[in-house]
Amino acid sequence: MIEDQLHVDQNTTTLDREVLVKVEGVSKKFCRSLKKSLWYGVKDIASEIVGKDKTQELRADEFWAVNDVSFELRRGDCLGLIGHNGAGKSTLLKMLNGLIKPDKGTITMKGRIGALIELGAGFNPILTGRENIYNNAAVLGFSKEEVDAKLEDIIEFAEIRDFIDTPVQNYSSGMKVRLGFAVAAQMEPDVLIIDEVLAVGDVGFRLKCISKISELIRRTCVIFVSHSMTQISRVSTGTMLLERGRVKFLGEISMGIQKYYELFSNENRLELGVGGATIYGSDVAVSYSKNMSAELRISIELKLNISNKAYLWLMLWDQELKPVADIYAGQNGICLRDTLESQCIEVNCPNINLASGKYMLSAIIVDGFGRVLKRVDNMQAVIISTNVHTQAVINYMLDSNQITFK
Repeated sequence: MIEDQLHVDQNTTTLDREVLVKVEGVSKKFCRSLKKSLWYGVKDIASEIVGKDKTQELRADEFWAVNDVSFELRRGDCLGLIGHNGAGKSTLLKMLNGLIKPDKGTITMKGRIGALIELGAGFNPILTGRENIYNNAAVLGFSKEEVDAKLEDIIEFAEIRDFIDTPVQNYSSGMKVRLGFAVAAQMEPDVLIIDEVLAVGDVGFRLKCISKISELIRRTCVIFVSHSMTQISRVSTGTMLLERGRVKFLGEISMGIQKYYELFSNENRLELGVGGATIYGSDVAVSYSKNMSAELRISIELKLNISNKAYLWLMLWDQELKPVADIYAGQNGICLRDTLESQCIEVNCPNINLASGKYMLSAIIVDGFGRVLKRVDNMQAVIISTNVHTQAVINYMLDSNQITFK
């Protein structure tokens, strides 16, 4: 169960650690055919009316969107729910929020539930932002007096005061997210469910939301869905990875994120450039110092087809395609030998503080005018295992004694 695997605040009392969400063997099936789906729906309703159990087996064109999912969440837990598109995350959240019924299993929820599942869900487009605040809060079970006390905080958090009396149908996607999250968070429900909608907001508001979630966790439990592993690692106390509706992993954050990345492959070699240079291949050797920082020894075999000056840049990318290391020498890069023969360059990078994970190497050859003669992405995978847990972009400037021509 997840309560044994998530981080527990030692200062939290036993009463505060009550179970708020309990999911036991929950499954949900859908039908790919609309006509068959309608017919199955009629048969299932008729079975319920006469007191018969619905069939638990898959019928023609049916599939399990969620299959035998179980977990528990206590107050103070934040479950990072991850998986590829179509893995069953949104279906599970809709069952948790009571929008659809599970076909098998039971869901037990305690307290008030705040959900931000779909963009604009719960908003009446012809009502103003202010009127929708009262409507949404009423659905959560709050009285008008409670909303009155929180109204200014909601408007202030959403940062849409100038448009609060404008119909929601005139709001942008980002404004709807701001208003929806502000209502769900400021009313402080016992269970907060958030499904990917933060991806619509701007960077400043996303940071504000992440900070608010971190603040709420002590008093509530959160189920947070995102494709940003940075956000997952920032606020979650544990992860659950879904694949084809089943739980593939449930537990510690870093292991869950690593298994999520293993679902995807981005190792196809990509080449571009105006010509004038060829990159044949690469080799990367990784070693570690006593303090467990990484040392990279990178070898690049290449050939110039022009007699002008040319320079080499090396880059490392993480699994979200973000640059994490820029390796160069001088303002223009590593100056290559002025020869038309093949040459091999070996670069030694000691004490390069990369977080544990998998990275991809890129090599770029430019001429003196900055034109890209040759660029090869995904040349080679680089696996790092260190005690570094945070990652910033590294501008690694090489000295001349760190570069060897062979």
